Amino acid sequence: IRFYKQTGLLPEPPRTPSGYRDYPLQMTHRLAFIRDAQSAGLTLAEIRSVLALRDSGEPPCTHVTDLIEQHLADIELCMAELRKTCTALRGLAERAAVTDPSTWHTGGHLPHHRRPRTRVTTRDCQLLADNLRLSA
Repeated sequence: IRFYKQTGLLPEPPRTPSGYRDYPLQMTHRLAFIRDAQSAGLTLAEIRSVLALRDSGEPPCTHVTDLIEQHLADIELCMAELRKTCTALRGLAERAAVTDPSTWHTGGHLPHHRRPRTRVTTRDCQLLADNLRLSA
Protein backbone atom coordinates (compact mmCIF):
# COMPACT_ATOMS: atom_id res chain seq x y z
CA ILE A 1 0.00 0.00 0.00
CA ARG A 2 2.84 2.39 0.81
CA PHE A 3 4.39 1.74 -2.60
CA TYR A 4 1.13 2.69 -4.32
CA LYS A 5 0.94 5.76 -2.12
CA GLN A 6 4.53 6.75 -3.00
CA THR A 7 3.87 6.32 -6.72
CA GLY A 8 0.76 8.50 -6.58
CA LEU A 9 -1.81 5.77 -7.10
CA LEU A 10 -3.27 6.06 -3.61
CA PRO A 11 -3.80 9.35 -1.79
CA GLU A 12 -2.57 9.87 1.74
CA PRO A 13 -5.26 8.41 4.03
CA PRO A 14 -6.70 10.34 6.93
CA ARG A 15 -5.26 9.54 10.34
CA THR A 16 -6.94 8.73 13.61
CA PRO A 17 -6.30 10.96 16.63
CA SER A 18 -3.68 8.42 17.74
CA GLY A 19 -1.87 8.69 14.37
CA TYR A 20 -2.96 5.44 12.71
CA ARG A 21 -3.85 5.46 9.03
CA ASP A 22 -7.62 5.19 8.60
CA TYR A 23 -8.36 3.86 5.10
CA PRO A 24 -11.96 4.45 4.02
CA LEU A 25 -13.89 1.69 2.25
CA GLN A 26 -13.53 3.44 -1.12
CA MET A 27 -9.76 3.06 -0.78
CA THR A 28 -10.14 -0.74 -0.76
CA HIS A 29 -12.09 -0.49 -4.03
CA ARG A 30 -9.33 1.68 -5.51
CA LEU A 31 -6.68 -0.79 -4.35
CA ALA A 32 -8.64 -3.69 -5.87
CA PHE A 33 -8.85 -1.78 -9.16
CA ILE A 34 -5.09 -1.20 -9.14
CA ARG A 35 -4.37 -4.88 -8.53
CA ASP A 36 -6.87 -6.00 -11.19
CA ALA A 37 -5.46 -3.53 -13.71
CA GLN A 38 -1.92 -4.73 -13.03
CA SER A 39 -3.03 -8.34 -13.45
CA ALA A 40 -4.53 -7.38 -16.80
CA GLY A 41 -1.17 -6.00 -17.93
CA LEU A 42 -1.64 -2.26 -17.48
CA THR A 43 1.43 -0.34 -16.39
CA LEU A 44 1.48 1.83 -13.29
CA ALA A 45 1.56 4.92 -15.53
CA GLU A 46 -1.54 3.72 -17.40
CA ILE A 47 -3.31 2.97 -14.13
CA ARG A 48 -2.35 6.39 -12.81
CA SER A 49 -3.86 8.02 -15.92
CA VAL A 50 -7.14 6.13 -15.45
CA LEU A 51 -7.30 7.08 -11.77
CA ALA A 52 -6.50 10.72 -12.57
CA LEU A 53 -9.45 10.84 -14.95
CA ARG A 54 -11.71 9.22 -12.37
CA ASP A 55 -10.49 11.59 -9.64
CA SER A 56 -11.21 14.60 -11.86
CA GLY A 57 -14.82 13.47 -12.17
CA GLU A 58 -14.44 12.48 -15.82
CA PRO A 59 -15.60 8.95 -16.70
CA PRO A 60 -12.49 6.99 -17.80
CA CYS A 61 -14.42 4.46 -19.91
CA THR A 62 -13.14 5.59 -23.32
CA HIS A 63 -9.58 5.85 -22.06
CA VAL A 64 -9.75 2.39 -20.47
CA THR A 65 -11.22 0.91 -23.65
CA ASP A 66 -8.38 2.42 -25.69
CA LEU A 67 -5.78 1.01 -23.29
CA ILE A 68 -7.37 -2.43 -23.39
CA GLU A 69 -7.55 -2.41 -27.20
CA GLN A 70 -3.86 -1.43 -27.40
CA HIS A 71 -2.86 -4.21 -25.01
CA LEU A 72 -4.96 -6.73 -26.94
CA ALA A 73 -3.29 -5.66 -30.20
CA ASP A 74 0.13 -6.04 -28.58
CA ILE A 75 -0.77 -9.51 -27.32
CA GLU A 76 -2.09 -10.56 -30.73
CA LEU A 77 1.15 -9.38 -32.35
CA CYS A 78 3.19 -11.24 -29.78
CA MET A 79 1.15 -14.41 -30.27
CA ALA A 80 1.63 -14.19 -34.04
CA GLU A 81 5.38 -13.78 -33.58
CA LEU A 82 5.47 -16.71 -31.17
CA ARG A 83 3.58 -18.85 -33.70
CA LYS A 84 6.24 -17.98 -36.31
CA THR A 85 8.96 -18.86 -33.85
CA CYS A 86 7.24 -22.15 -33.05
CA THR A 87 7.02 -22.98 -36.75
CA ALA A 88 10.71 -22.16 -37.24
CA LEU A 89 11.69 -24.28 -34.24
CA ARG A 90 9.62 -27.21 -35.52
CA GLY A 91 11.43 -26.93 -38.85
CA LEU A 92 14.79 -26.93 -37.09
CA ALA A 93 13.75 -29.94 -35.00
CA GLU A 94 12.75 -31.83 -38.15
CA ARG A 95 16.10 -31.02 -39.79
CA ALA A 96 17.98 -31.99 -36.64
CA ALA A 97 16.16 -35.33 -36.49
CA VAL A 98 17.50 -36.34 -39.93
CA THR A 99 20.96 -34.74 -39.69
CA ASP A 100 23.98 -36.99 -39.27
CA PRO A 101 26.04 -35.54 -36.39
CA SER A 102 29.28 -36.76 -37.99
CA THR A 103 28.74 -34.27 -40.82
CA TRP A 104 28.46 -31.24 -38.51
CA HIS A 105 30.77 -28.36 -39.16
CA THR A 106 30.60 -25.93 -36.26
CA GLY A 107 32.68 -23.14 -37.83
CA GLY A 108 33.86 -22.11 -34.37
CA HIS A 109 30.34 -22.21 -32.91
CA LEU A 110 29.12 -24.59 -30.27
CA PRO A 111 26.94 -27.43 -31.57
CA HIS A 112 23.27 -26.88 -30.73
CA HIS A 113 23.27 -29.47 -27.94
CA ARG A 114 26.14 -27.61 -26.18
CA ARG A 115 24.59 -24.15 -26.23
CA PRO A 116 23.14 -22.84 -22.97
CA ARG A 117 19.36 -22.92 -22.83
CA THR A 118 17.39 -19.78 -22.19
CA ARG A 119 13.78 -19.24 -21.25
CA VAL A 120 11.73 -17.26 -23.76
CA THR A 121 9.04 -14.96 -22.42
CA THR A 122 6.44 -12.86 -24.18
CA ARG A 123 8.70 -9.84 -23.67
CA ASP A 124 11.14 -11.45 -26.06
CA CYS A 125 8.60 -11.50 -28.91
CA GLN A 126 9.97 -8.55 -30.83
CA LEU A 127 13.56 -9.75 -30.48
CA LEU A 128 12.59 -13.22 -31.67
CA ALA A 129 10.72 -11.84 -34.65
CA ASP A 130 13.68 -9.64 -35.59
CA ASN A 131 16.06 -12.59 -35.33
CA LEU A 132 13.80 -14.75 -37.49
CA ARG A 133 13.62 -12.04 -40.14
CA LEU A 134 17.42 -11.72 -40.12
CA SER A 135 17.96 -15.47 -40.43
CA ALA A 136 15.37 -15.92 -43.20
